[in-house]
Amino acid sequence: MAYTVGEVARAAGVTVRTLHHYDEIGLLSPSGRTPAGYRRYDDADLERLQLVRHYRELGFPLDEITAILDDPDADPAAHLRRQHELLTGRIGKLQEMVAAIELALEARRMNIRLTPQERFEVFGDFDPDEHTEEVQQRWGGTEAYRESNRRAAGYSKEDWLRNKAENEDWGRRIVAALDSGAPADGPEAMALAEEHRQLINRWFYDCPYEMHICLADMYVADERFTAYFEGLRPGLAAYLGEAIHANAITRA
Repeated sequence: MAYTVGEVARAAGVTVRTLHHYDEIGLLSPSGRTPAGYRRYDDADLERLQLVRHYRELGFPLDEITAILDDPDADPAAHLRRQHELLTGRIGKLQEMVAAIELALEARRMNIRLTPQERFEVFGDFDPDEHTEEVQQRWGGTEAYRESNRRAAGYSKEDWLRNKAENEDWGRRIVAALDSGAPADGPEAMALAEEHRQLINRWFYDCPYEMHICLADMYVADERFTAYFEGLRPGLAAYLGEAIHANAITRA
């Protein structure tokens, strides 16, 4: 069977721009084209794309994936064993970070010293204390919780409004990138992912790349966070998650 680039993008959960990029770098070129020059993918192409996505989820860079899939002498098992060792070595550390990461959007609302009127100006109908008890029970002992709580306690109304404005501006630009078809692992999306990490660093707590990756996974796995990003633009949670992964791999 032959599939259009749009059909493949929807089936694989990637953007059309990403598939174009894969074609341009020789990672996944369609097996055929129509007389008008439109890409047509067959079942073998879809199987290769599945492998590409699998390796990407494991953290492999695109050039290494190309080498694994195209080199007849490459040993995929050896690559997987090496990646398994790297991931296993990080599991303990990442598990400790997960609790702090889940705190990210909740802890910043803790100990906000604002009057009721000021809170309404900043947060509208949202109650920043709604999950206070849950957050304290689950993450009260983490360093990220203490640091975020300490910073938030000192912020004025003007600080919170500035934080809100920065996040809204970033949100408009990441939505624009998604709407434009910019690939999640391309330079524009990765730059926005890095800006997202720097916002956390600047306002709440140190967010190394390993922590940012776990935060990205939470955006997709936790329906509360997914709903927030999907409210900005359907598909944004997965798009941002992929951009954060790509940025962390490239920079780290």
